Order: sequence, then C-alpha cells, then structure tokens
Amino acid sequence: MKKPKAIATLADLLVLVLVVVLNPLNPFNARYPNTPPHLTDKVEVRYYPDTPVDSLASARIHNELGEMDYYLRVHNVTDDGFHLVAQYNNTLQQKAQRALKPRPKRKPEMRRIQAKDRPMIAVKTSGGYWKAGHFMMGGLNGPGLARDWRGRIVSAVWHCDTVITAIRIDDQGIYEGGMDNNLQASGFGIMDEYDGCHKEGFWQQDQLHGFAFDSSPNHALHVGEWKEGKFKGEKLKYTTERIYGIDISRHQHEKGRKRFGIDWSKLRITSLGKRHDAQGRTFPVSFVYIKSTEGTTIRNRYFASDYLKARKQGIRVGAYHFFSLKSSAELQAKYFVQHTLFRKGDFPPVLDVEPSEAQIRQIGGDEVLMKRIRIFMQYVERRTGMRPILYISQMFINKHMANAQDIKQNYNVWIARYGQYKPDVRLVYWQLCPDGRVDGITGDVDINVFNGYQNQFDEFIKTGFHK
Repeated sequence: MKKPKAIATLADLLVLVLVVVLNPLNPFNARYPNTPPHLTDKVEVRYYPDTPVDSLASARIHNELGEMDYYLRVHNVTDDGFHLVAQYNNTLQQKAQRALKPRPKRKPEMRRIQAKDRPMIAVKTSGGYWKAGHFMMGGLNGPGLARDWRGRIVSAVWHCDTVITAIRIDDQGIYEGGMDNNLQASGFGIMDEYDGCHKEGFWQQDQLHGFAFDSSPNHALHVGEWKEGKFKGEKLKYTTERIYGIDISRHQHEKGRKRFGIDWSKLRITSLGKRHDAQGRTFPVSFVYIKSTEGTTIRNRYFASDYLKARKQGIRVGAYHFFSLKSSAELQAKYFVQHTLFRKGDFPPVLDVEPSEAQIRQIGGDEVLMKRIRIFMQYVERRTGMRPILYISQMFINKHMANAQDIKQNYNVWIARYGQYKPDVRLVYWQLCPDGRVDGITGDVDINVFNGYQNQFDEFIKTGFHK
C-alpha cells in the first residue's frame, strides 16, 4: 500500500511563517514593533514679515464691531450665548488695534526641538493607523492625520478611535472643534472663513445646528437657533428682568353685544400666549399702547378713559393710529393729533401700517406707500415733538422697504411676529403674541416685549428713541 503524500513540505511551512511574520497586518508585528523609530532633532525657523496697515481689513472689522455693539447693548448675561459673543467681541477689539499698528521688525528666530519632545503623529486608515513606520490595528489614541470622504485633510486628537478635537483647513476656511466618526463638524466648533465670516457654536454634519452665532463684515449679526445650516432666529428667555407691555383697542371692551371694563389696579400679565413658555412666571405691565384713531373718520371711544386710568396707575402710555390707504396721509396725521392726548412722559406715538398686497398695488406700489409714511411721520413729529414709531411686520420690511433705508434709520420699528423667534431686525418692541392673558382684562391681549433691559428702557424713557 502506497504512503499518502504530505499536504505541505517543510519548505512550504517555512515560507508561510515568513509571510505571516513579515505581513504588516500581522497583529503581533503591528502591536509589538521590533525596532523603535529613530527621530532626529528638529530645527524650526520663524520669520516675521512686516505687516503694513490694512485699511480695508480695519473697515471690515469695524463693521462687525458695530453689529457687536448693538447686540451687547440690548442683551445681558442671562441670554443664551452672551458670553460667547462678548468673548469674540474682545477678539475683534484686539484685531482692530493690531490692524492700525504694524508689527515692529523682528529678526528670524531659530529653535531646536529635541527628538524626545517631538510628537508622534499617526496616519489613520481603514482598520487601523500607521505610526513610526508601523501599521497598528485597532483604535487610535493621541494625535493623528486623516482624510474625510471629500478628501480634506484633518488633524485631530483621538481617544479610542473617537475624535476629541480637530482642525480642518479647506477652500472655505479653518474649522476647529468637535467632529463625528465621518470627520464632519459635530458638537461645539469654530469656523473662520476666508471672507471674514466667523461661525461659532454647535454643529451637526458640517452645518450649524443648535445654538450658534454668525458674525461677518458683510451681513448683520445672526445669534440664535440654527437648523441644518439655516438661521431660524433668536429665542428669548422670558425672565422677570425683561420689560413687558400690552396694546389695546375697543376690542378689549366689546365682545359682540357684551361690554367690559378694565380693572387697571389688577393689571398683570399671566400668559405670553400659546407659542411662548413663561414657565409659570407672571409679569407687570410696564407700558401700554392704546388705539386712538383710524383713517380720518374712526375714533376709539374708550381711548381717553383708558389713557387717564393707565397714567393714574403709573403705567407708561402711548397712542397709535391705524393707517388707511383710502385717505391722505397728511389728513390722517392731522386727525390723529387732533383727537389724541399727548402729555409729558408719554411714549412716542405709533403709526400702525398693515396693508394688503392688493392695496399696495392699487395705490401705485412701494414708493408711493413709503412717501405717505414719511408724510405722516414728519407731520406727527413736528406737532408732538416726539419721533413716531413704525409698527409693521418683518415680512413687510423684507418685501417692501428695500429702498426705504432712511425710514429704517430715522425711526424705531415695532415688529409683529407671532412665531417662537425674535424678529431679525433692529427694533424697539416685539409684539410676540395676540393671545396673551392679563389679569384685569377680559379675553385675549397683545403682549409686547421691549428690546433691551432696564438700563436701555430708562434711556428710552428719557430720549424717546431706542438706539
């Protein structure tokens, strides 16, 4: 009987062993390299070129500082992200000073980094990483380089294969902060773009998501909530430090055939409406606006009584006129002044403009409407000595006031917006809901919040204009 042939010869086994031992993916070879890497000392030479005064950069920084100044004036430390914005403002102040002062000439500096102090940088790949000429299987701990799915190079610090913090430089700018396992911006991070834009806050899948702010010399400061890279707006915290008020008309006295009075001694806001959570807090009424007139024929029969009773309770009072496009702006202004009480200490009068798109087209468009608004505001200011406020919606500003910069600059704006987010314009009041509740008043009431805190409110009381 013949003997069976051996499956593998001794030579074959030796070759197999050598292949396994020399294979870079061999776990024994990877985790226990035979030869430690040899590092030499490193020499670094740092040059300091002259930096001339950059007038363009200085102007861009001052544009940003203007936005920062406005934000810091109408917010305080209780607002979300205030400390982040304030910290960046300090950075901008320092940049502005450096932009005007060129650095002194300095000689090149040379320093030697000893081999023992040189960091060991890993290059992360699929299934492991390369470090000091050896392939390591498993999770990475420490500094390393990697490429994301778009081919961008990321320098990061890992712990158990999870990114702790990272820096990425691409054609848009420099990102520094948290990243997810796909090397996309995630968690808290900062992005400085080459066009001067600074984005800071929370990210998800390479887009701002959650609280963040976007500061730029090219657009207004955006501070608040973001969703998938889109700015939603600022969510206010409804604290007792804020200043709240109401606006009323005959509708607070009449419901069908029923008639109601207002108990001015009991006035206190108990609800900010369905969309705004006051967390059980109640607020005093610090100011009230009362409708006086509409067009050239309509008067609020309750105006005088409400006006006098509110003042008696020590509440700041203002009057408003509902604008009509069916009659002359000057005649409406005269009618408003003639049938309204104005006394020392009153808040500035208000022009309430709420036309439909069809009405604006019917009178000839935006330019005609803006001209009528100017006529009304200028007449009332001459007769009362107070600069009026313009009550409109944010959509109205965006759609119809592109060529009315003078109105936006010369007059304070009162915005009606019933969503969760504060209007993204400079304003004096925000009417945040039409369905608030107030002790002493029957039914729904419009609730308003002053854009600022007590210091700004006191200044507004003195000057009648909110800067």
